[in-house]
Amino acid sequence: MNNRHQHARITLWRSLVQWGFFAWVVVIGIRFGVFVRHFETGGATPLISRPPGVEGFLPIGALAGTKLWLATGTINPVHPAALVIFLTIVGMSLVAKKSFCSWLCPVGTLSEAAWKLGQRLFGRNFRVWPRLDRVLRGAKYLLLLFFVKIILVDMPVFALAAFLETPYWAVSDVKMLHFFTRMSGTTVATLLVLTALSLLYKNAWCRYLCPYGALLGVASFLSPFKIRRDAAGCTGCRSCSRACPSGLPVHERETIRSAECTGCLTCVASCPQREVLRMAPPLWRQPLPAWVFPAVVLLLFAAGIGTGMATGAWQSSLTYEDYRQLIPMVPYLSH
Repeated sequence: MNNRHQHARITLWRSLVQWGFFAWVVVIGIRFGVFVRHFETGGATPLISRPPGVEGFLPIGALAGTKLWLATGTINPVHPAALVIFLTIVGMSLVAKKSFCSWLCPVGTLSEAAWKLGQRLFGRNFRVWPRLDRVLRGAKYLLLLFFVKIILVDMPVFALAAFLETPYWAVSDVKMLHFFTRMSGTTVATLLVLTALSLLYKNAWCRYLCPYGALLGVASFLSPFKIRRDAAGCTGCRSCSRACPSGLPVHERETIRSAECTGCLTCVASCPQREVLRMAPPLWRQPLPAWVFPAVVLLLFAAGIGTGMATGAWQSSLTYEDYRQLIPMVPYLSH
């Protein structure tokens, strides 16, 4: 297989995985909206089963559930899928870099689509001054430390357990749905600003503000998979560094160890030289076929979710009657 064909295969595989997963998330959102609407209308609209995957949008609660699980060995039964998805994504980063961010995350997919659109509209994307960029990148780590402090450090286990038994936590998925379907003026303005920034700067939200991405970046330091460069075959053309969405100096390093590397393989796909750049574990000298890394990513995700399903830590313990009573209360539950 020639180099151009190999690179095209990498780009194709990633696009298929990204947008296929995005479509799946949209379907989950629609199904959950129909489920909630049944109870909001007093049963006047059809009832379909609740998709547990919607709990992937509850990472803060999942962090609280993780502490409870580690401290007591108990998985909170109200939103168990939140914990399963959270642990799966962190586990993926421990093995395969921040691959969730660049291959599966729906926000990451939209962010990438935005900067690519901006590239078409303005003929380029802009770069933040290097010193300012380093300062701004620290924001997401500060947000991560804030959540770690208040949840993992400050809140005692009994307080977390009490919170996870409240009606607010029970309907937190419904409140998240309303965040998207009943946006306030402030929410709309914030999203418009973030969209504008994403058009101008590559992955602005992911690079500067996402605490989830910061956590996965820290975990990814332990990943055996890393971008590796054959210095002897490299011509120093810098195509890899120019293409890297995270702005990493790929052409200068033999191994990319940065927490900002998402394993997107864009640098590999942009390299004009055969077998100079590769995503591989240590001591693996031969380039892997284009399908291997996305297959690893999908298998890790499927293994994590499958384990949750097989062990019964997936479906919520809430009953039809629970939802019938709780969902009409959502507007009145503020904490």
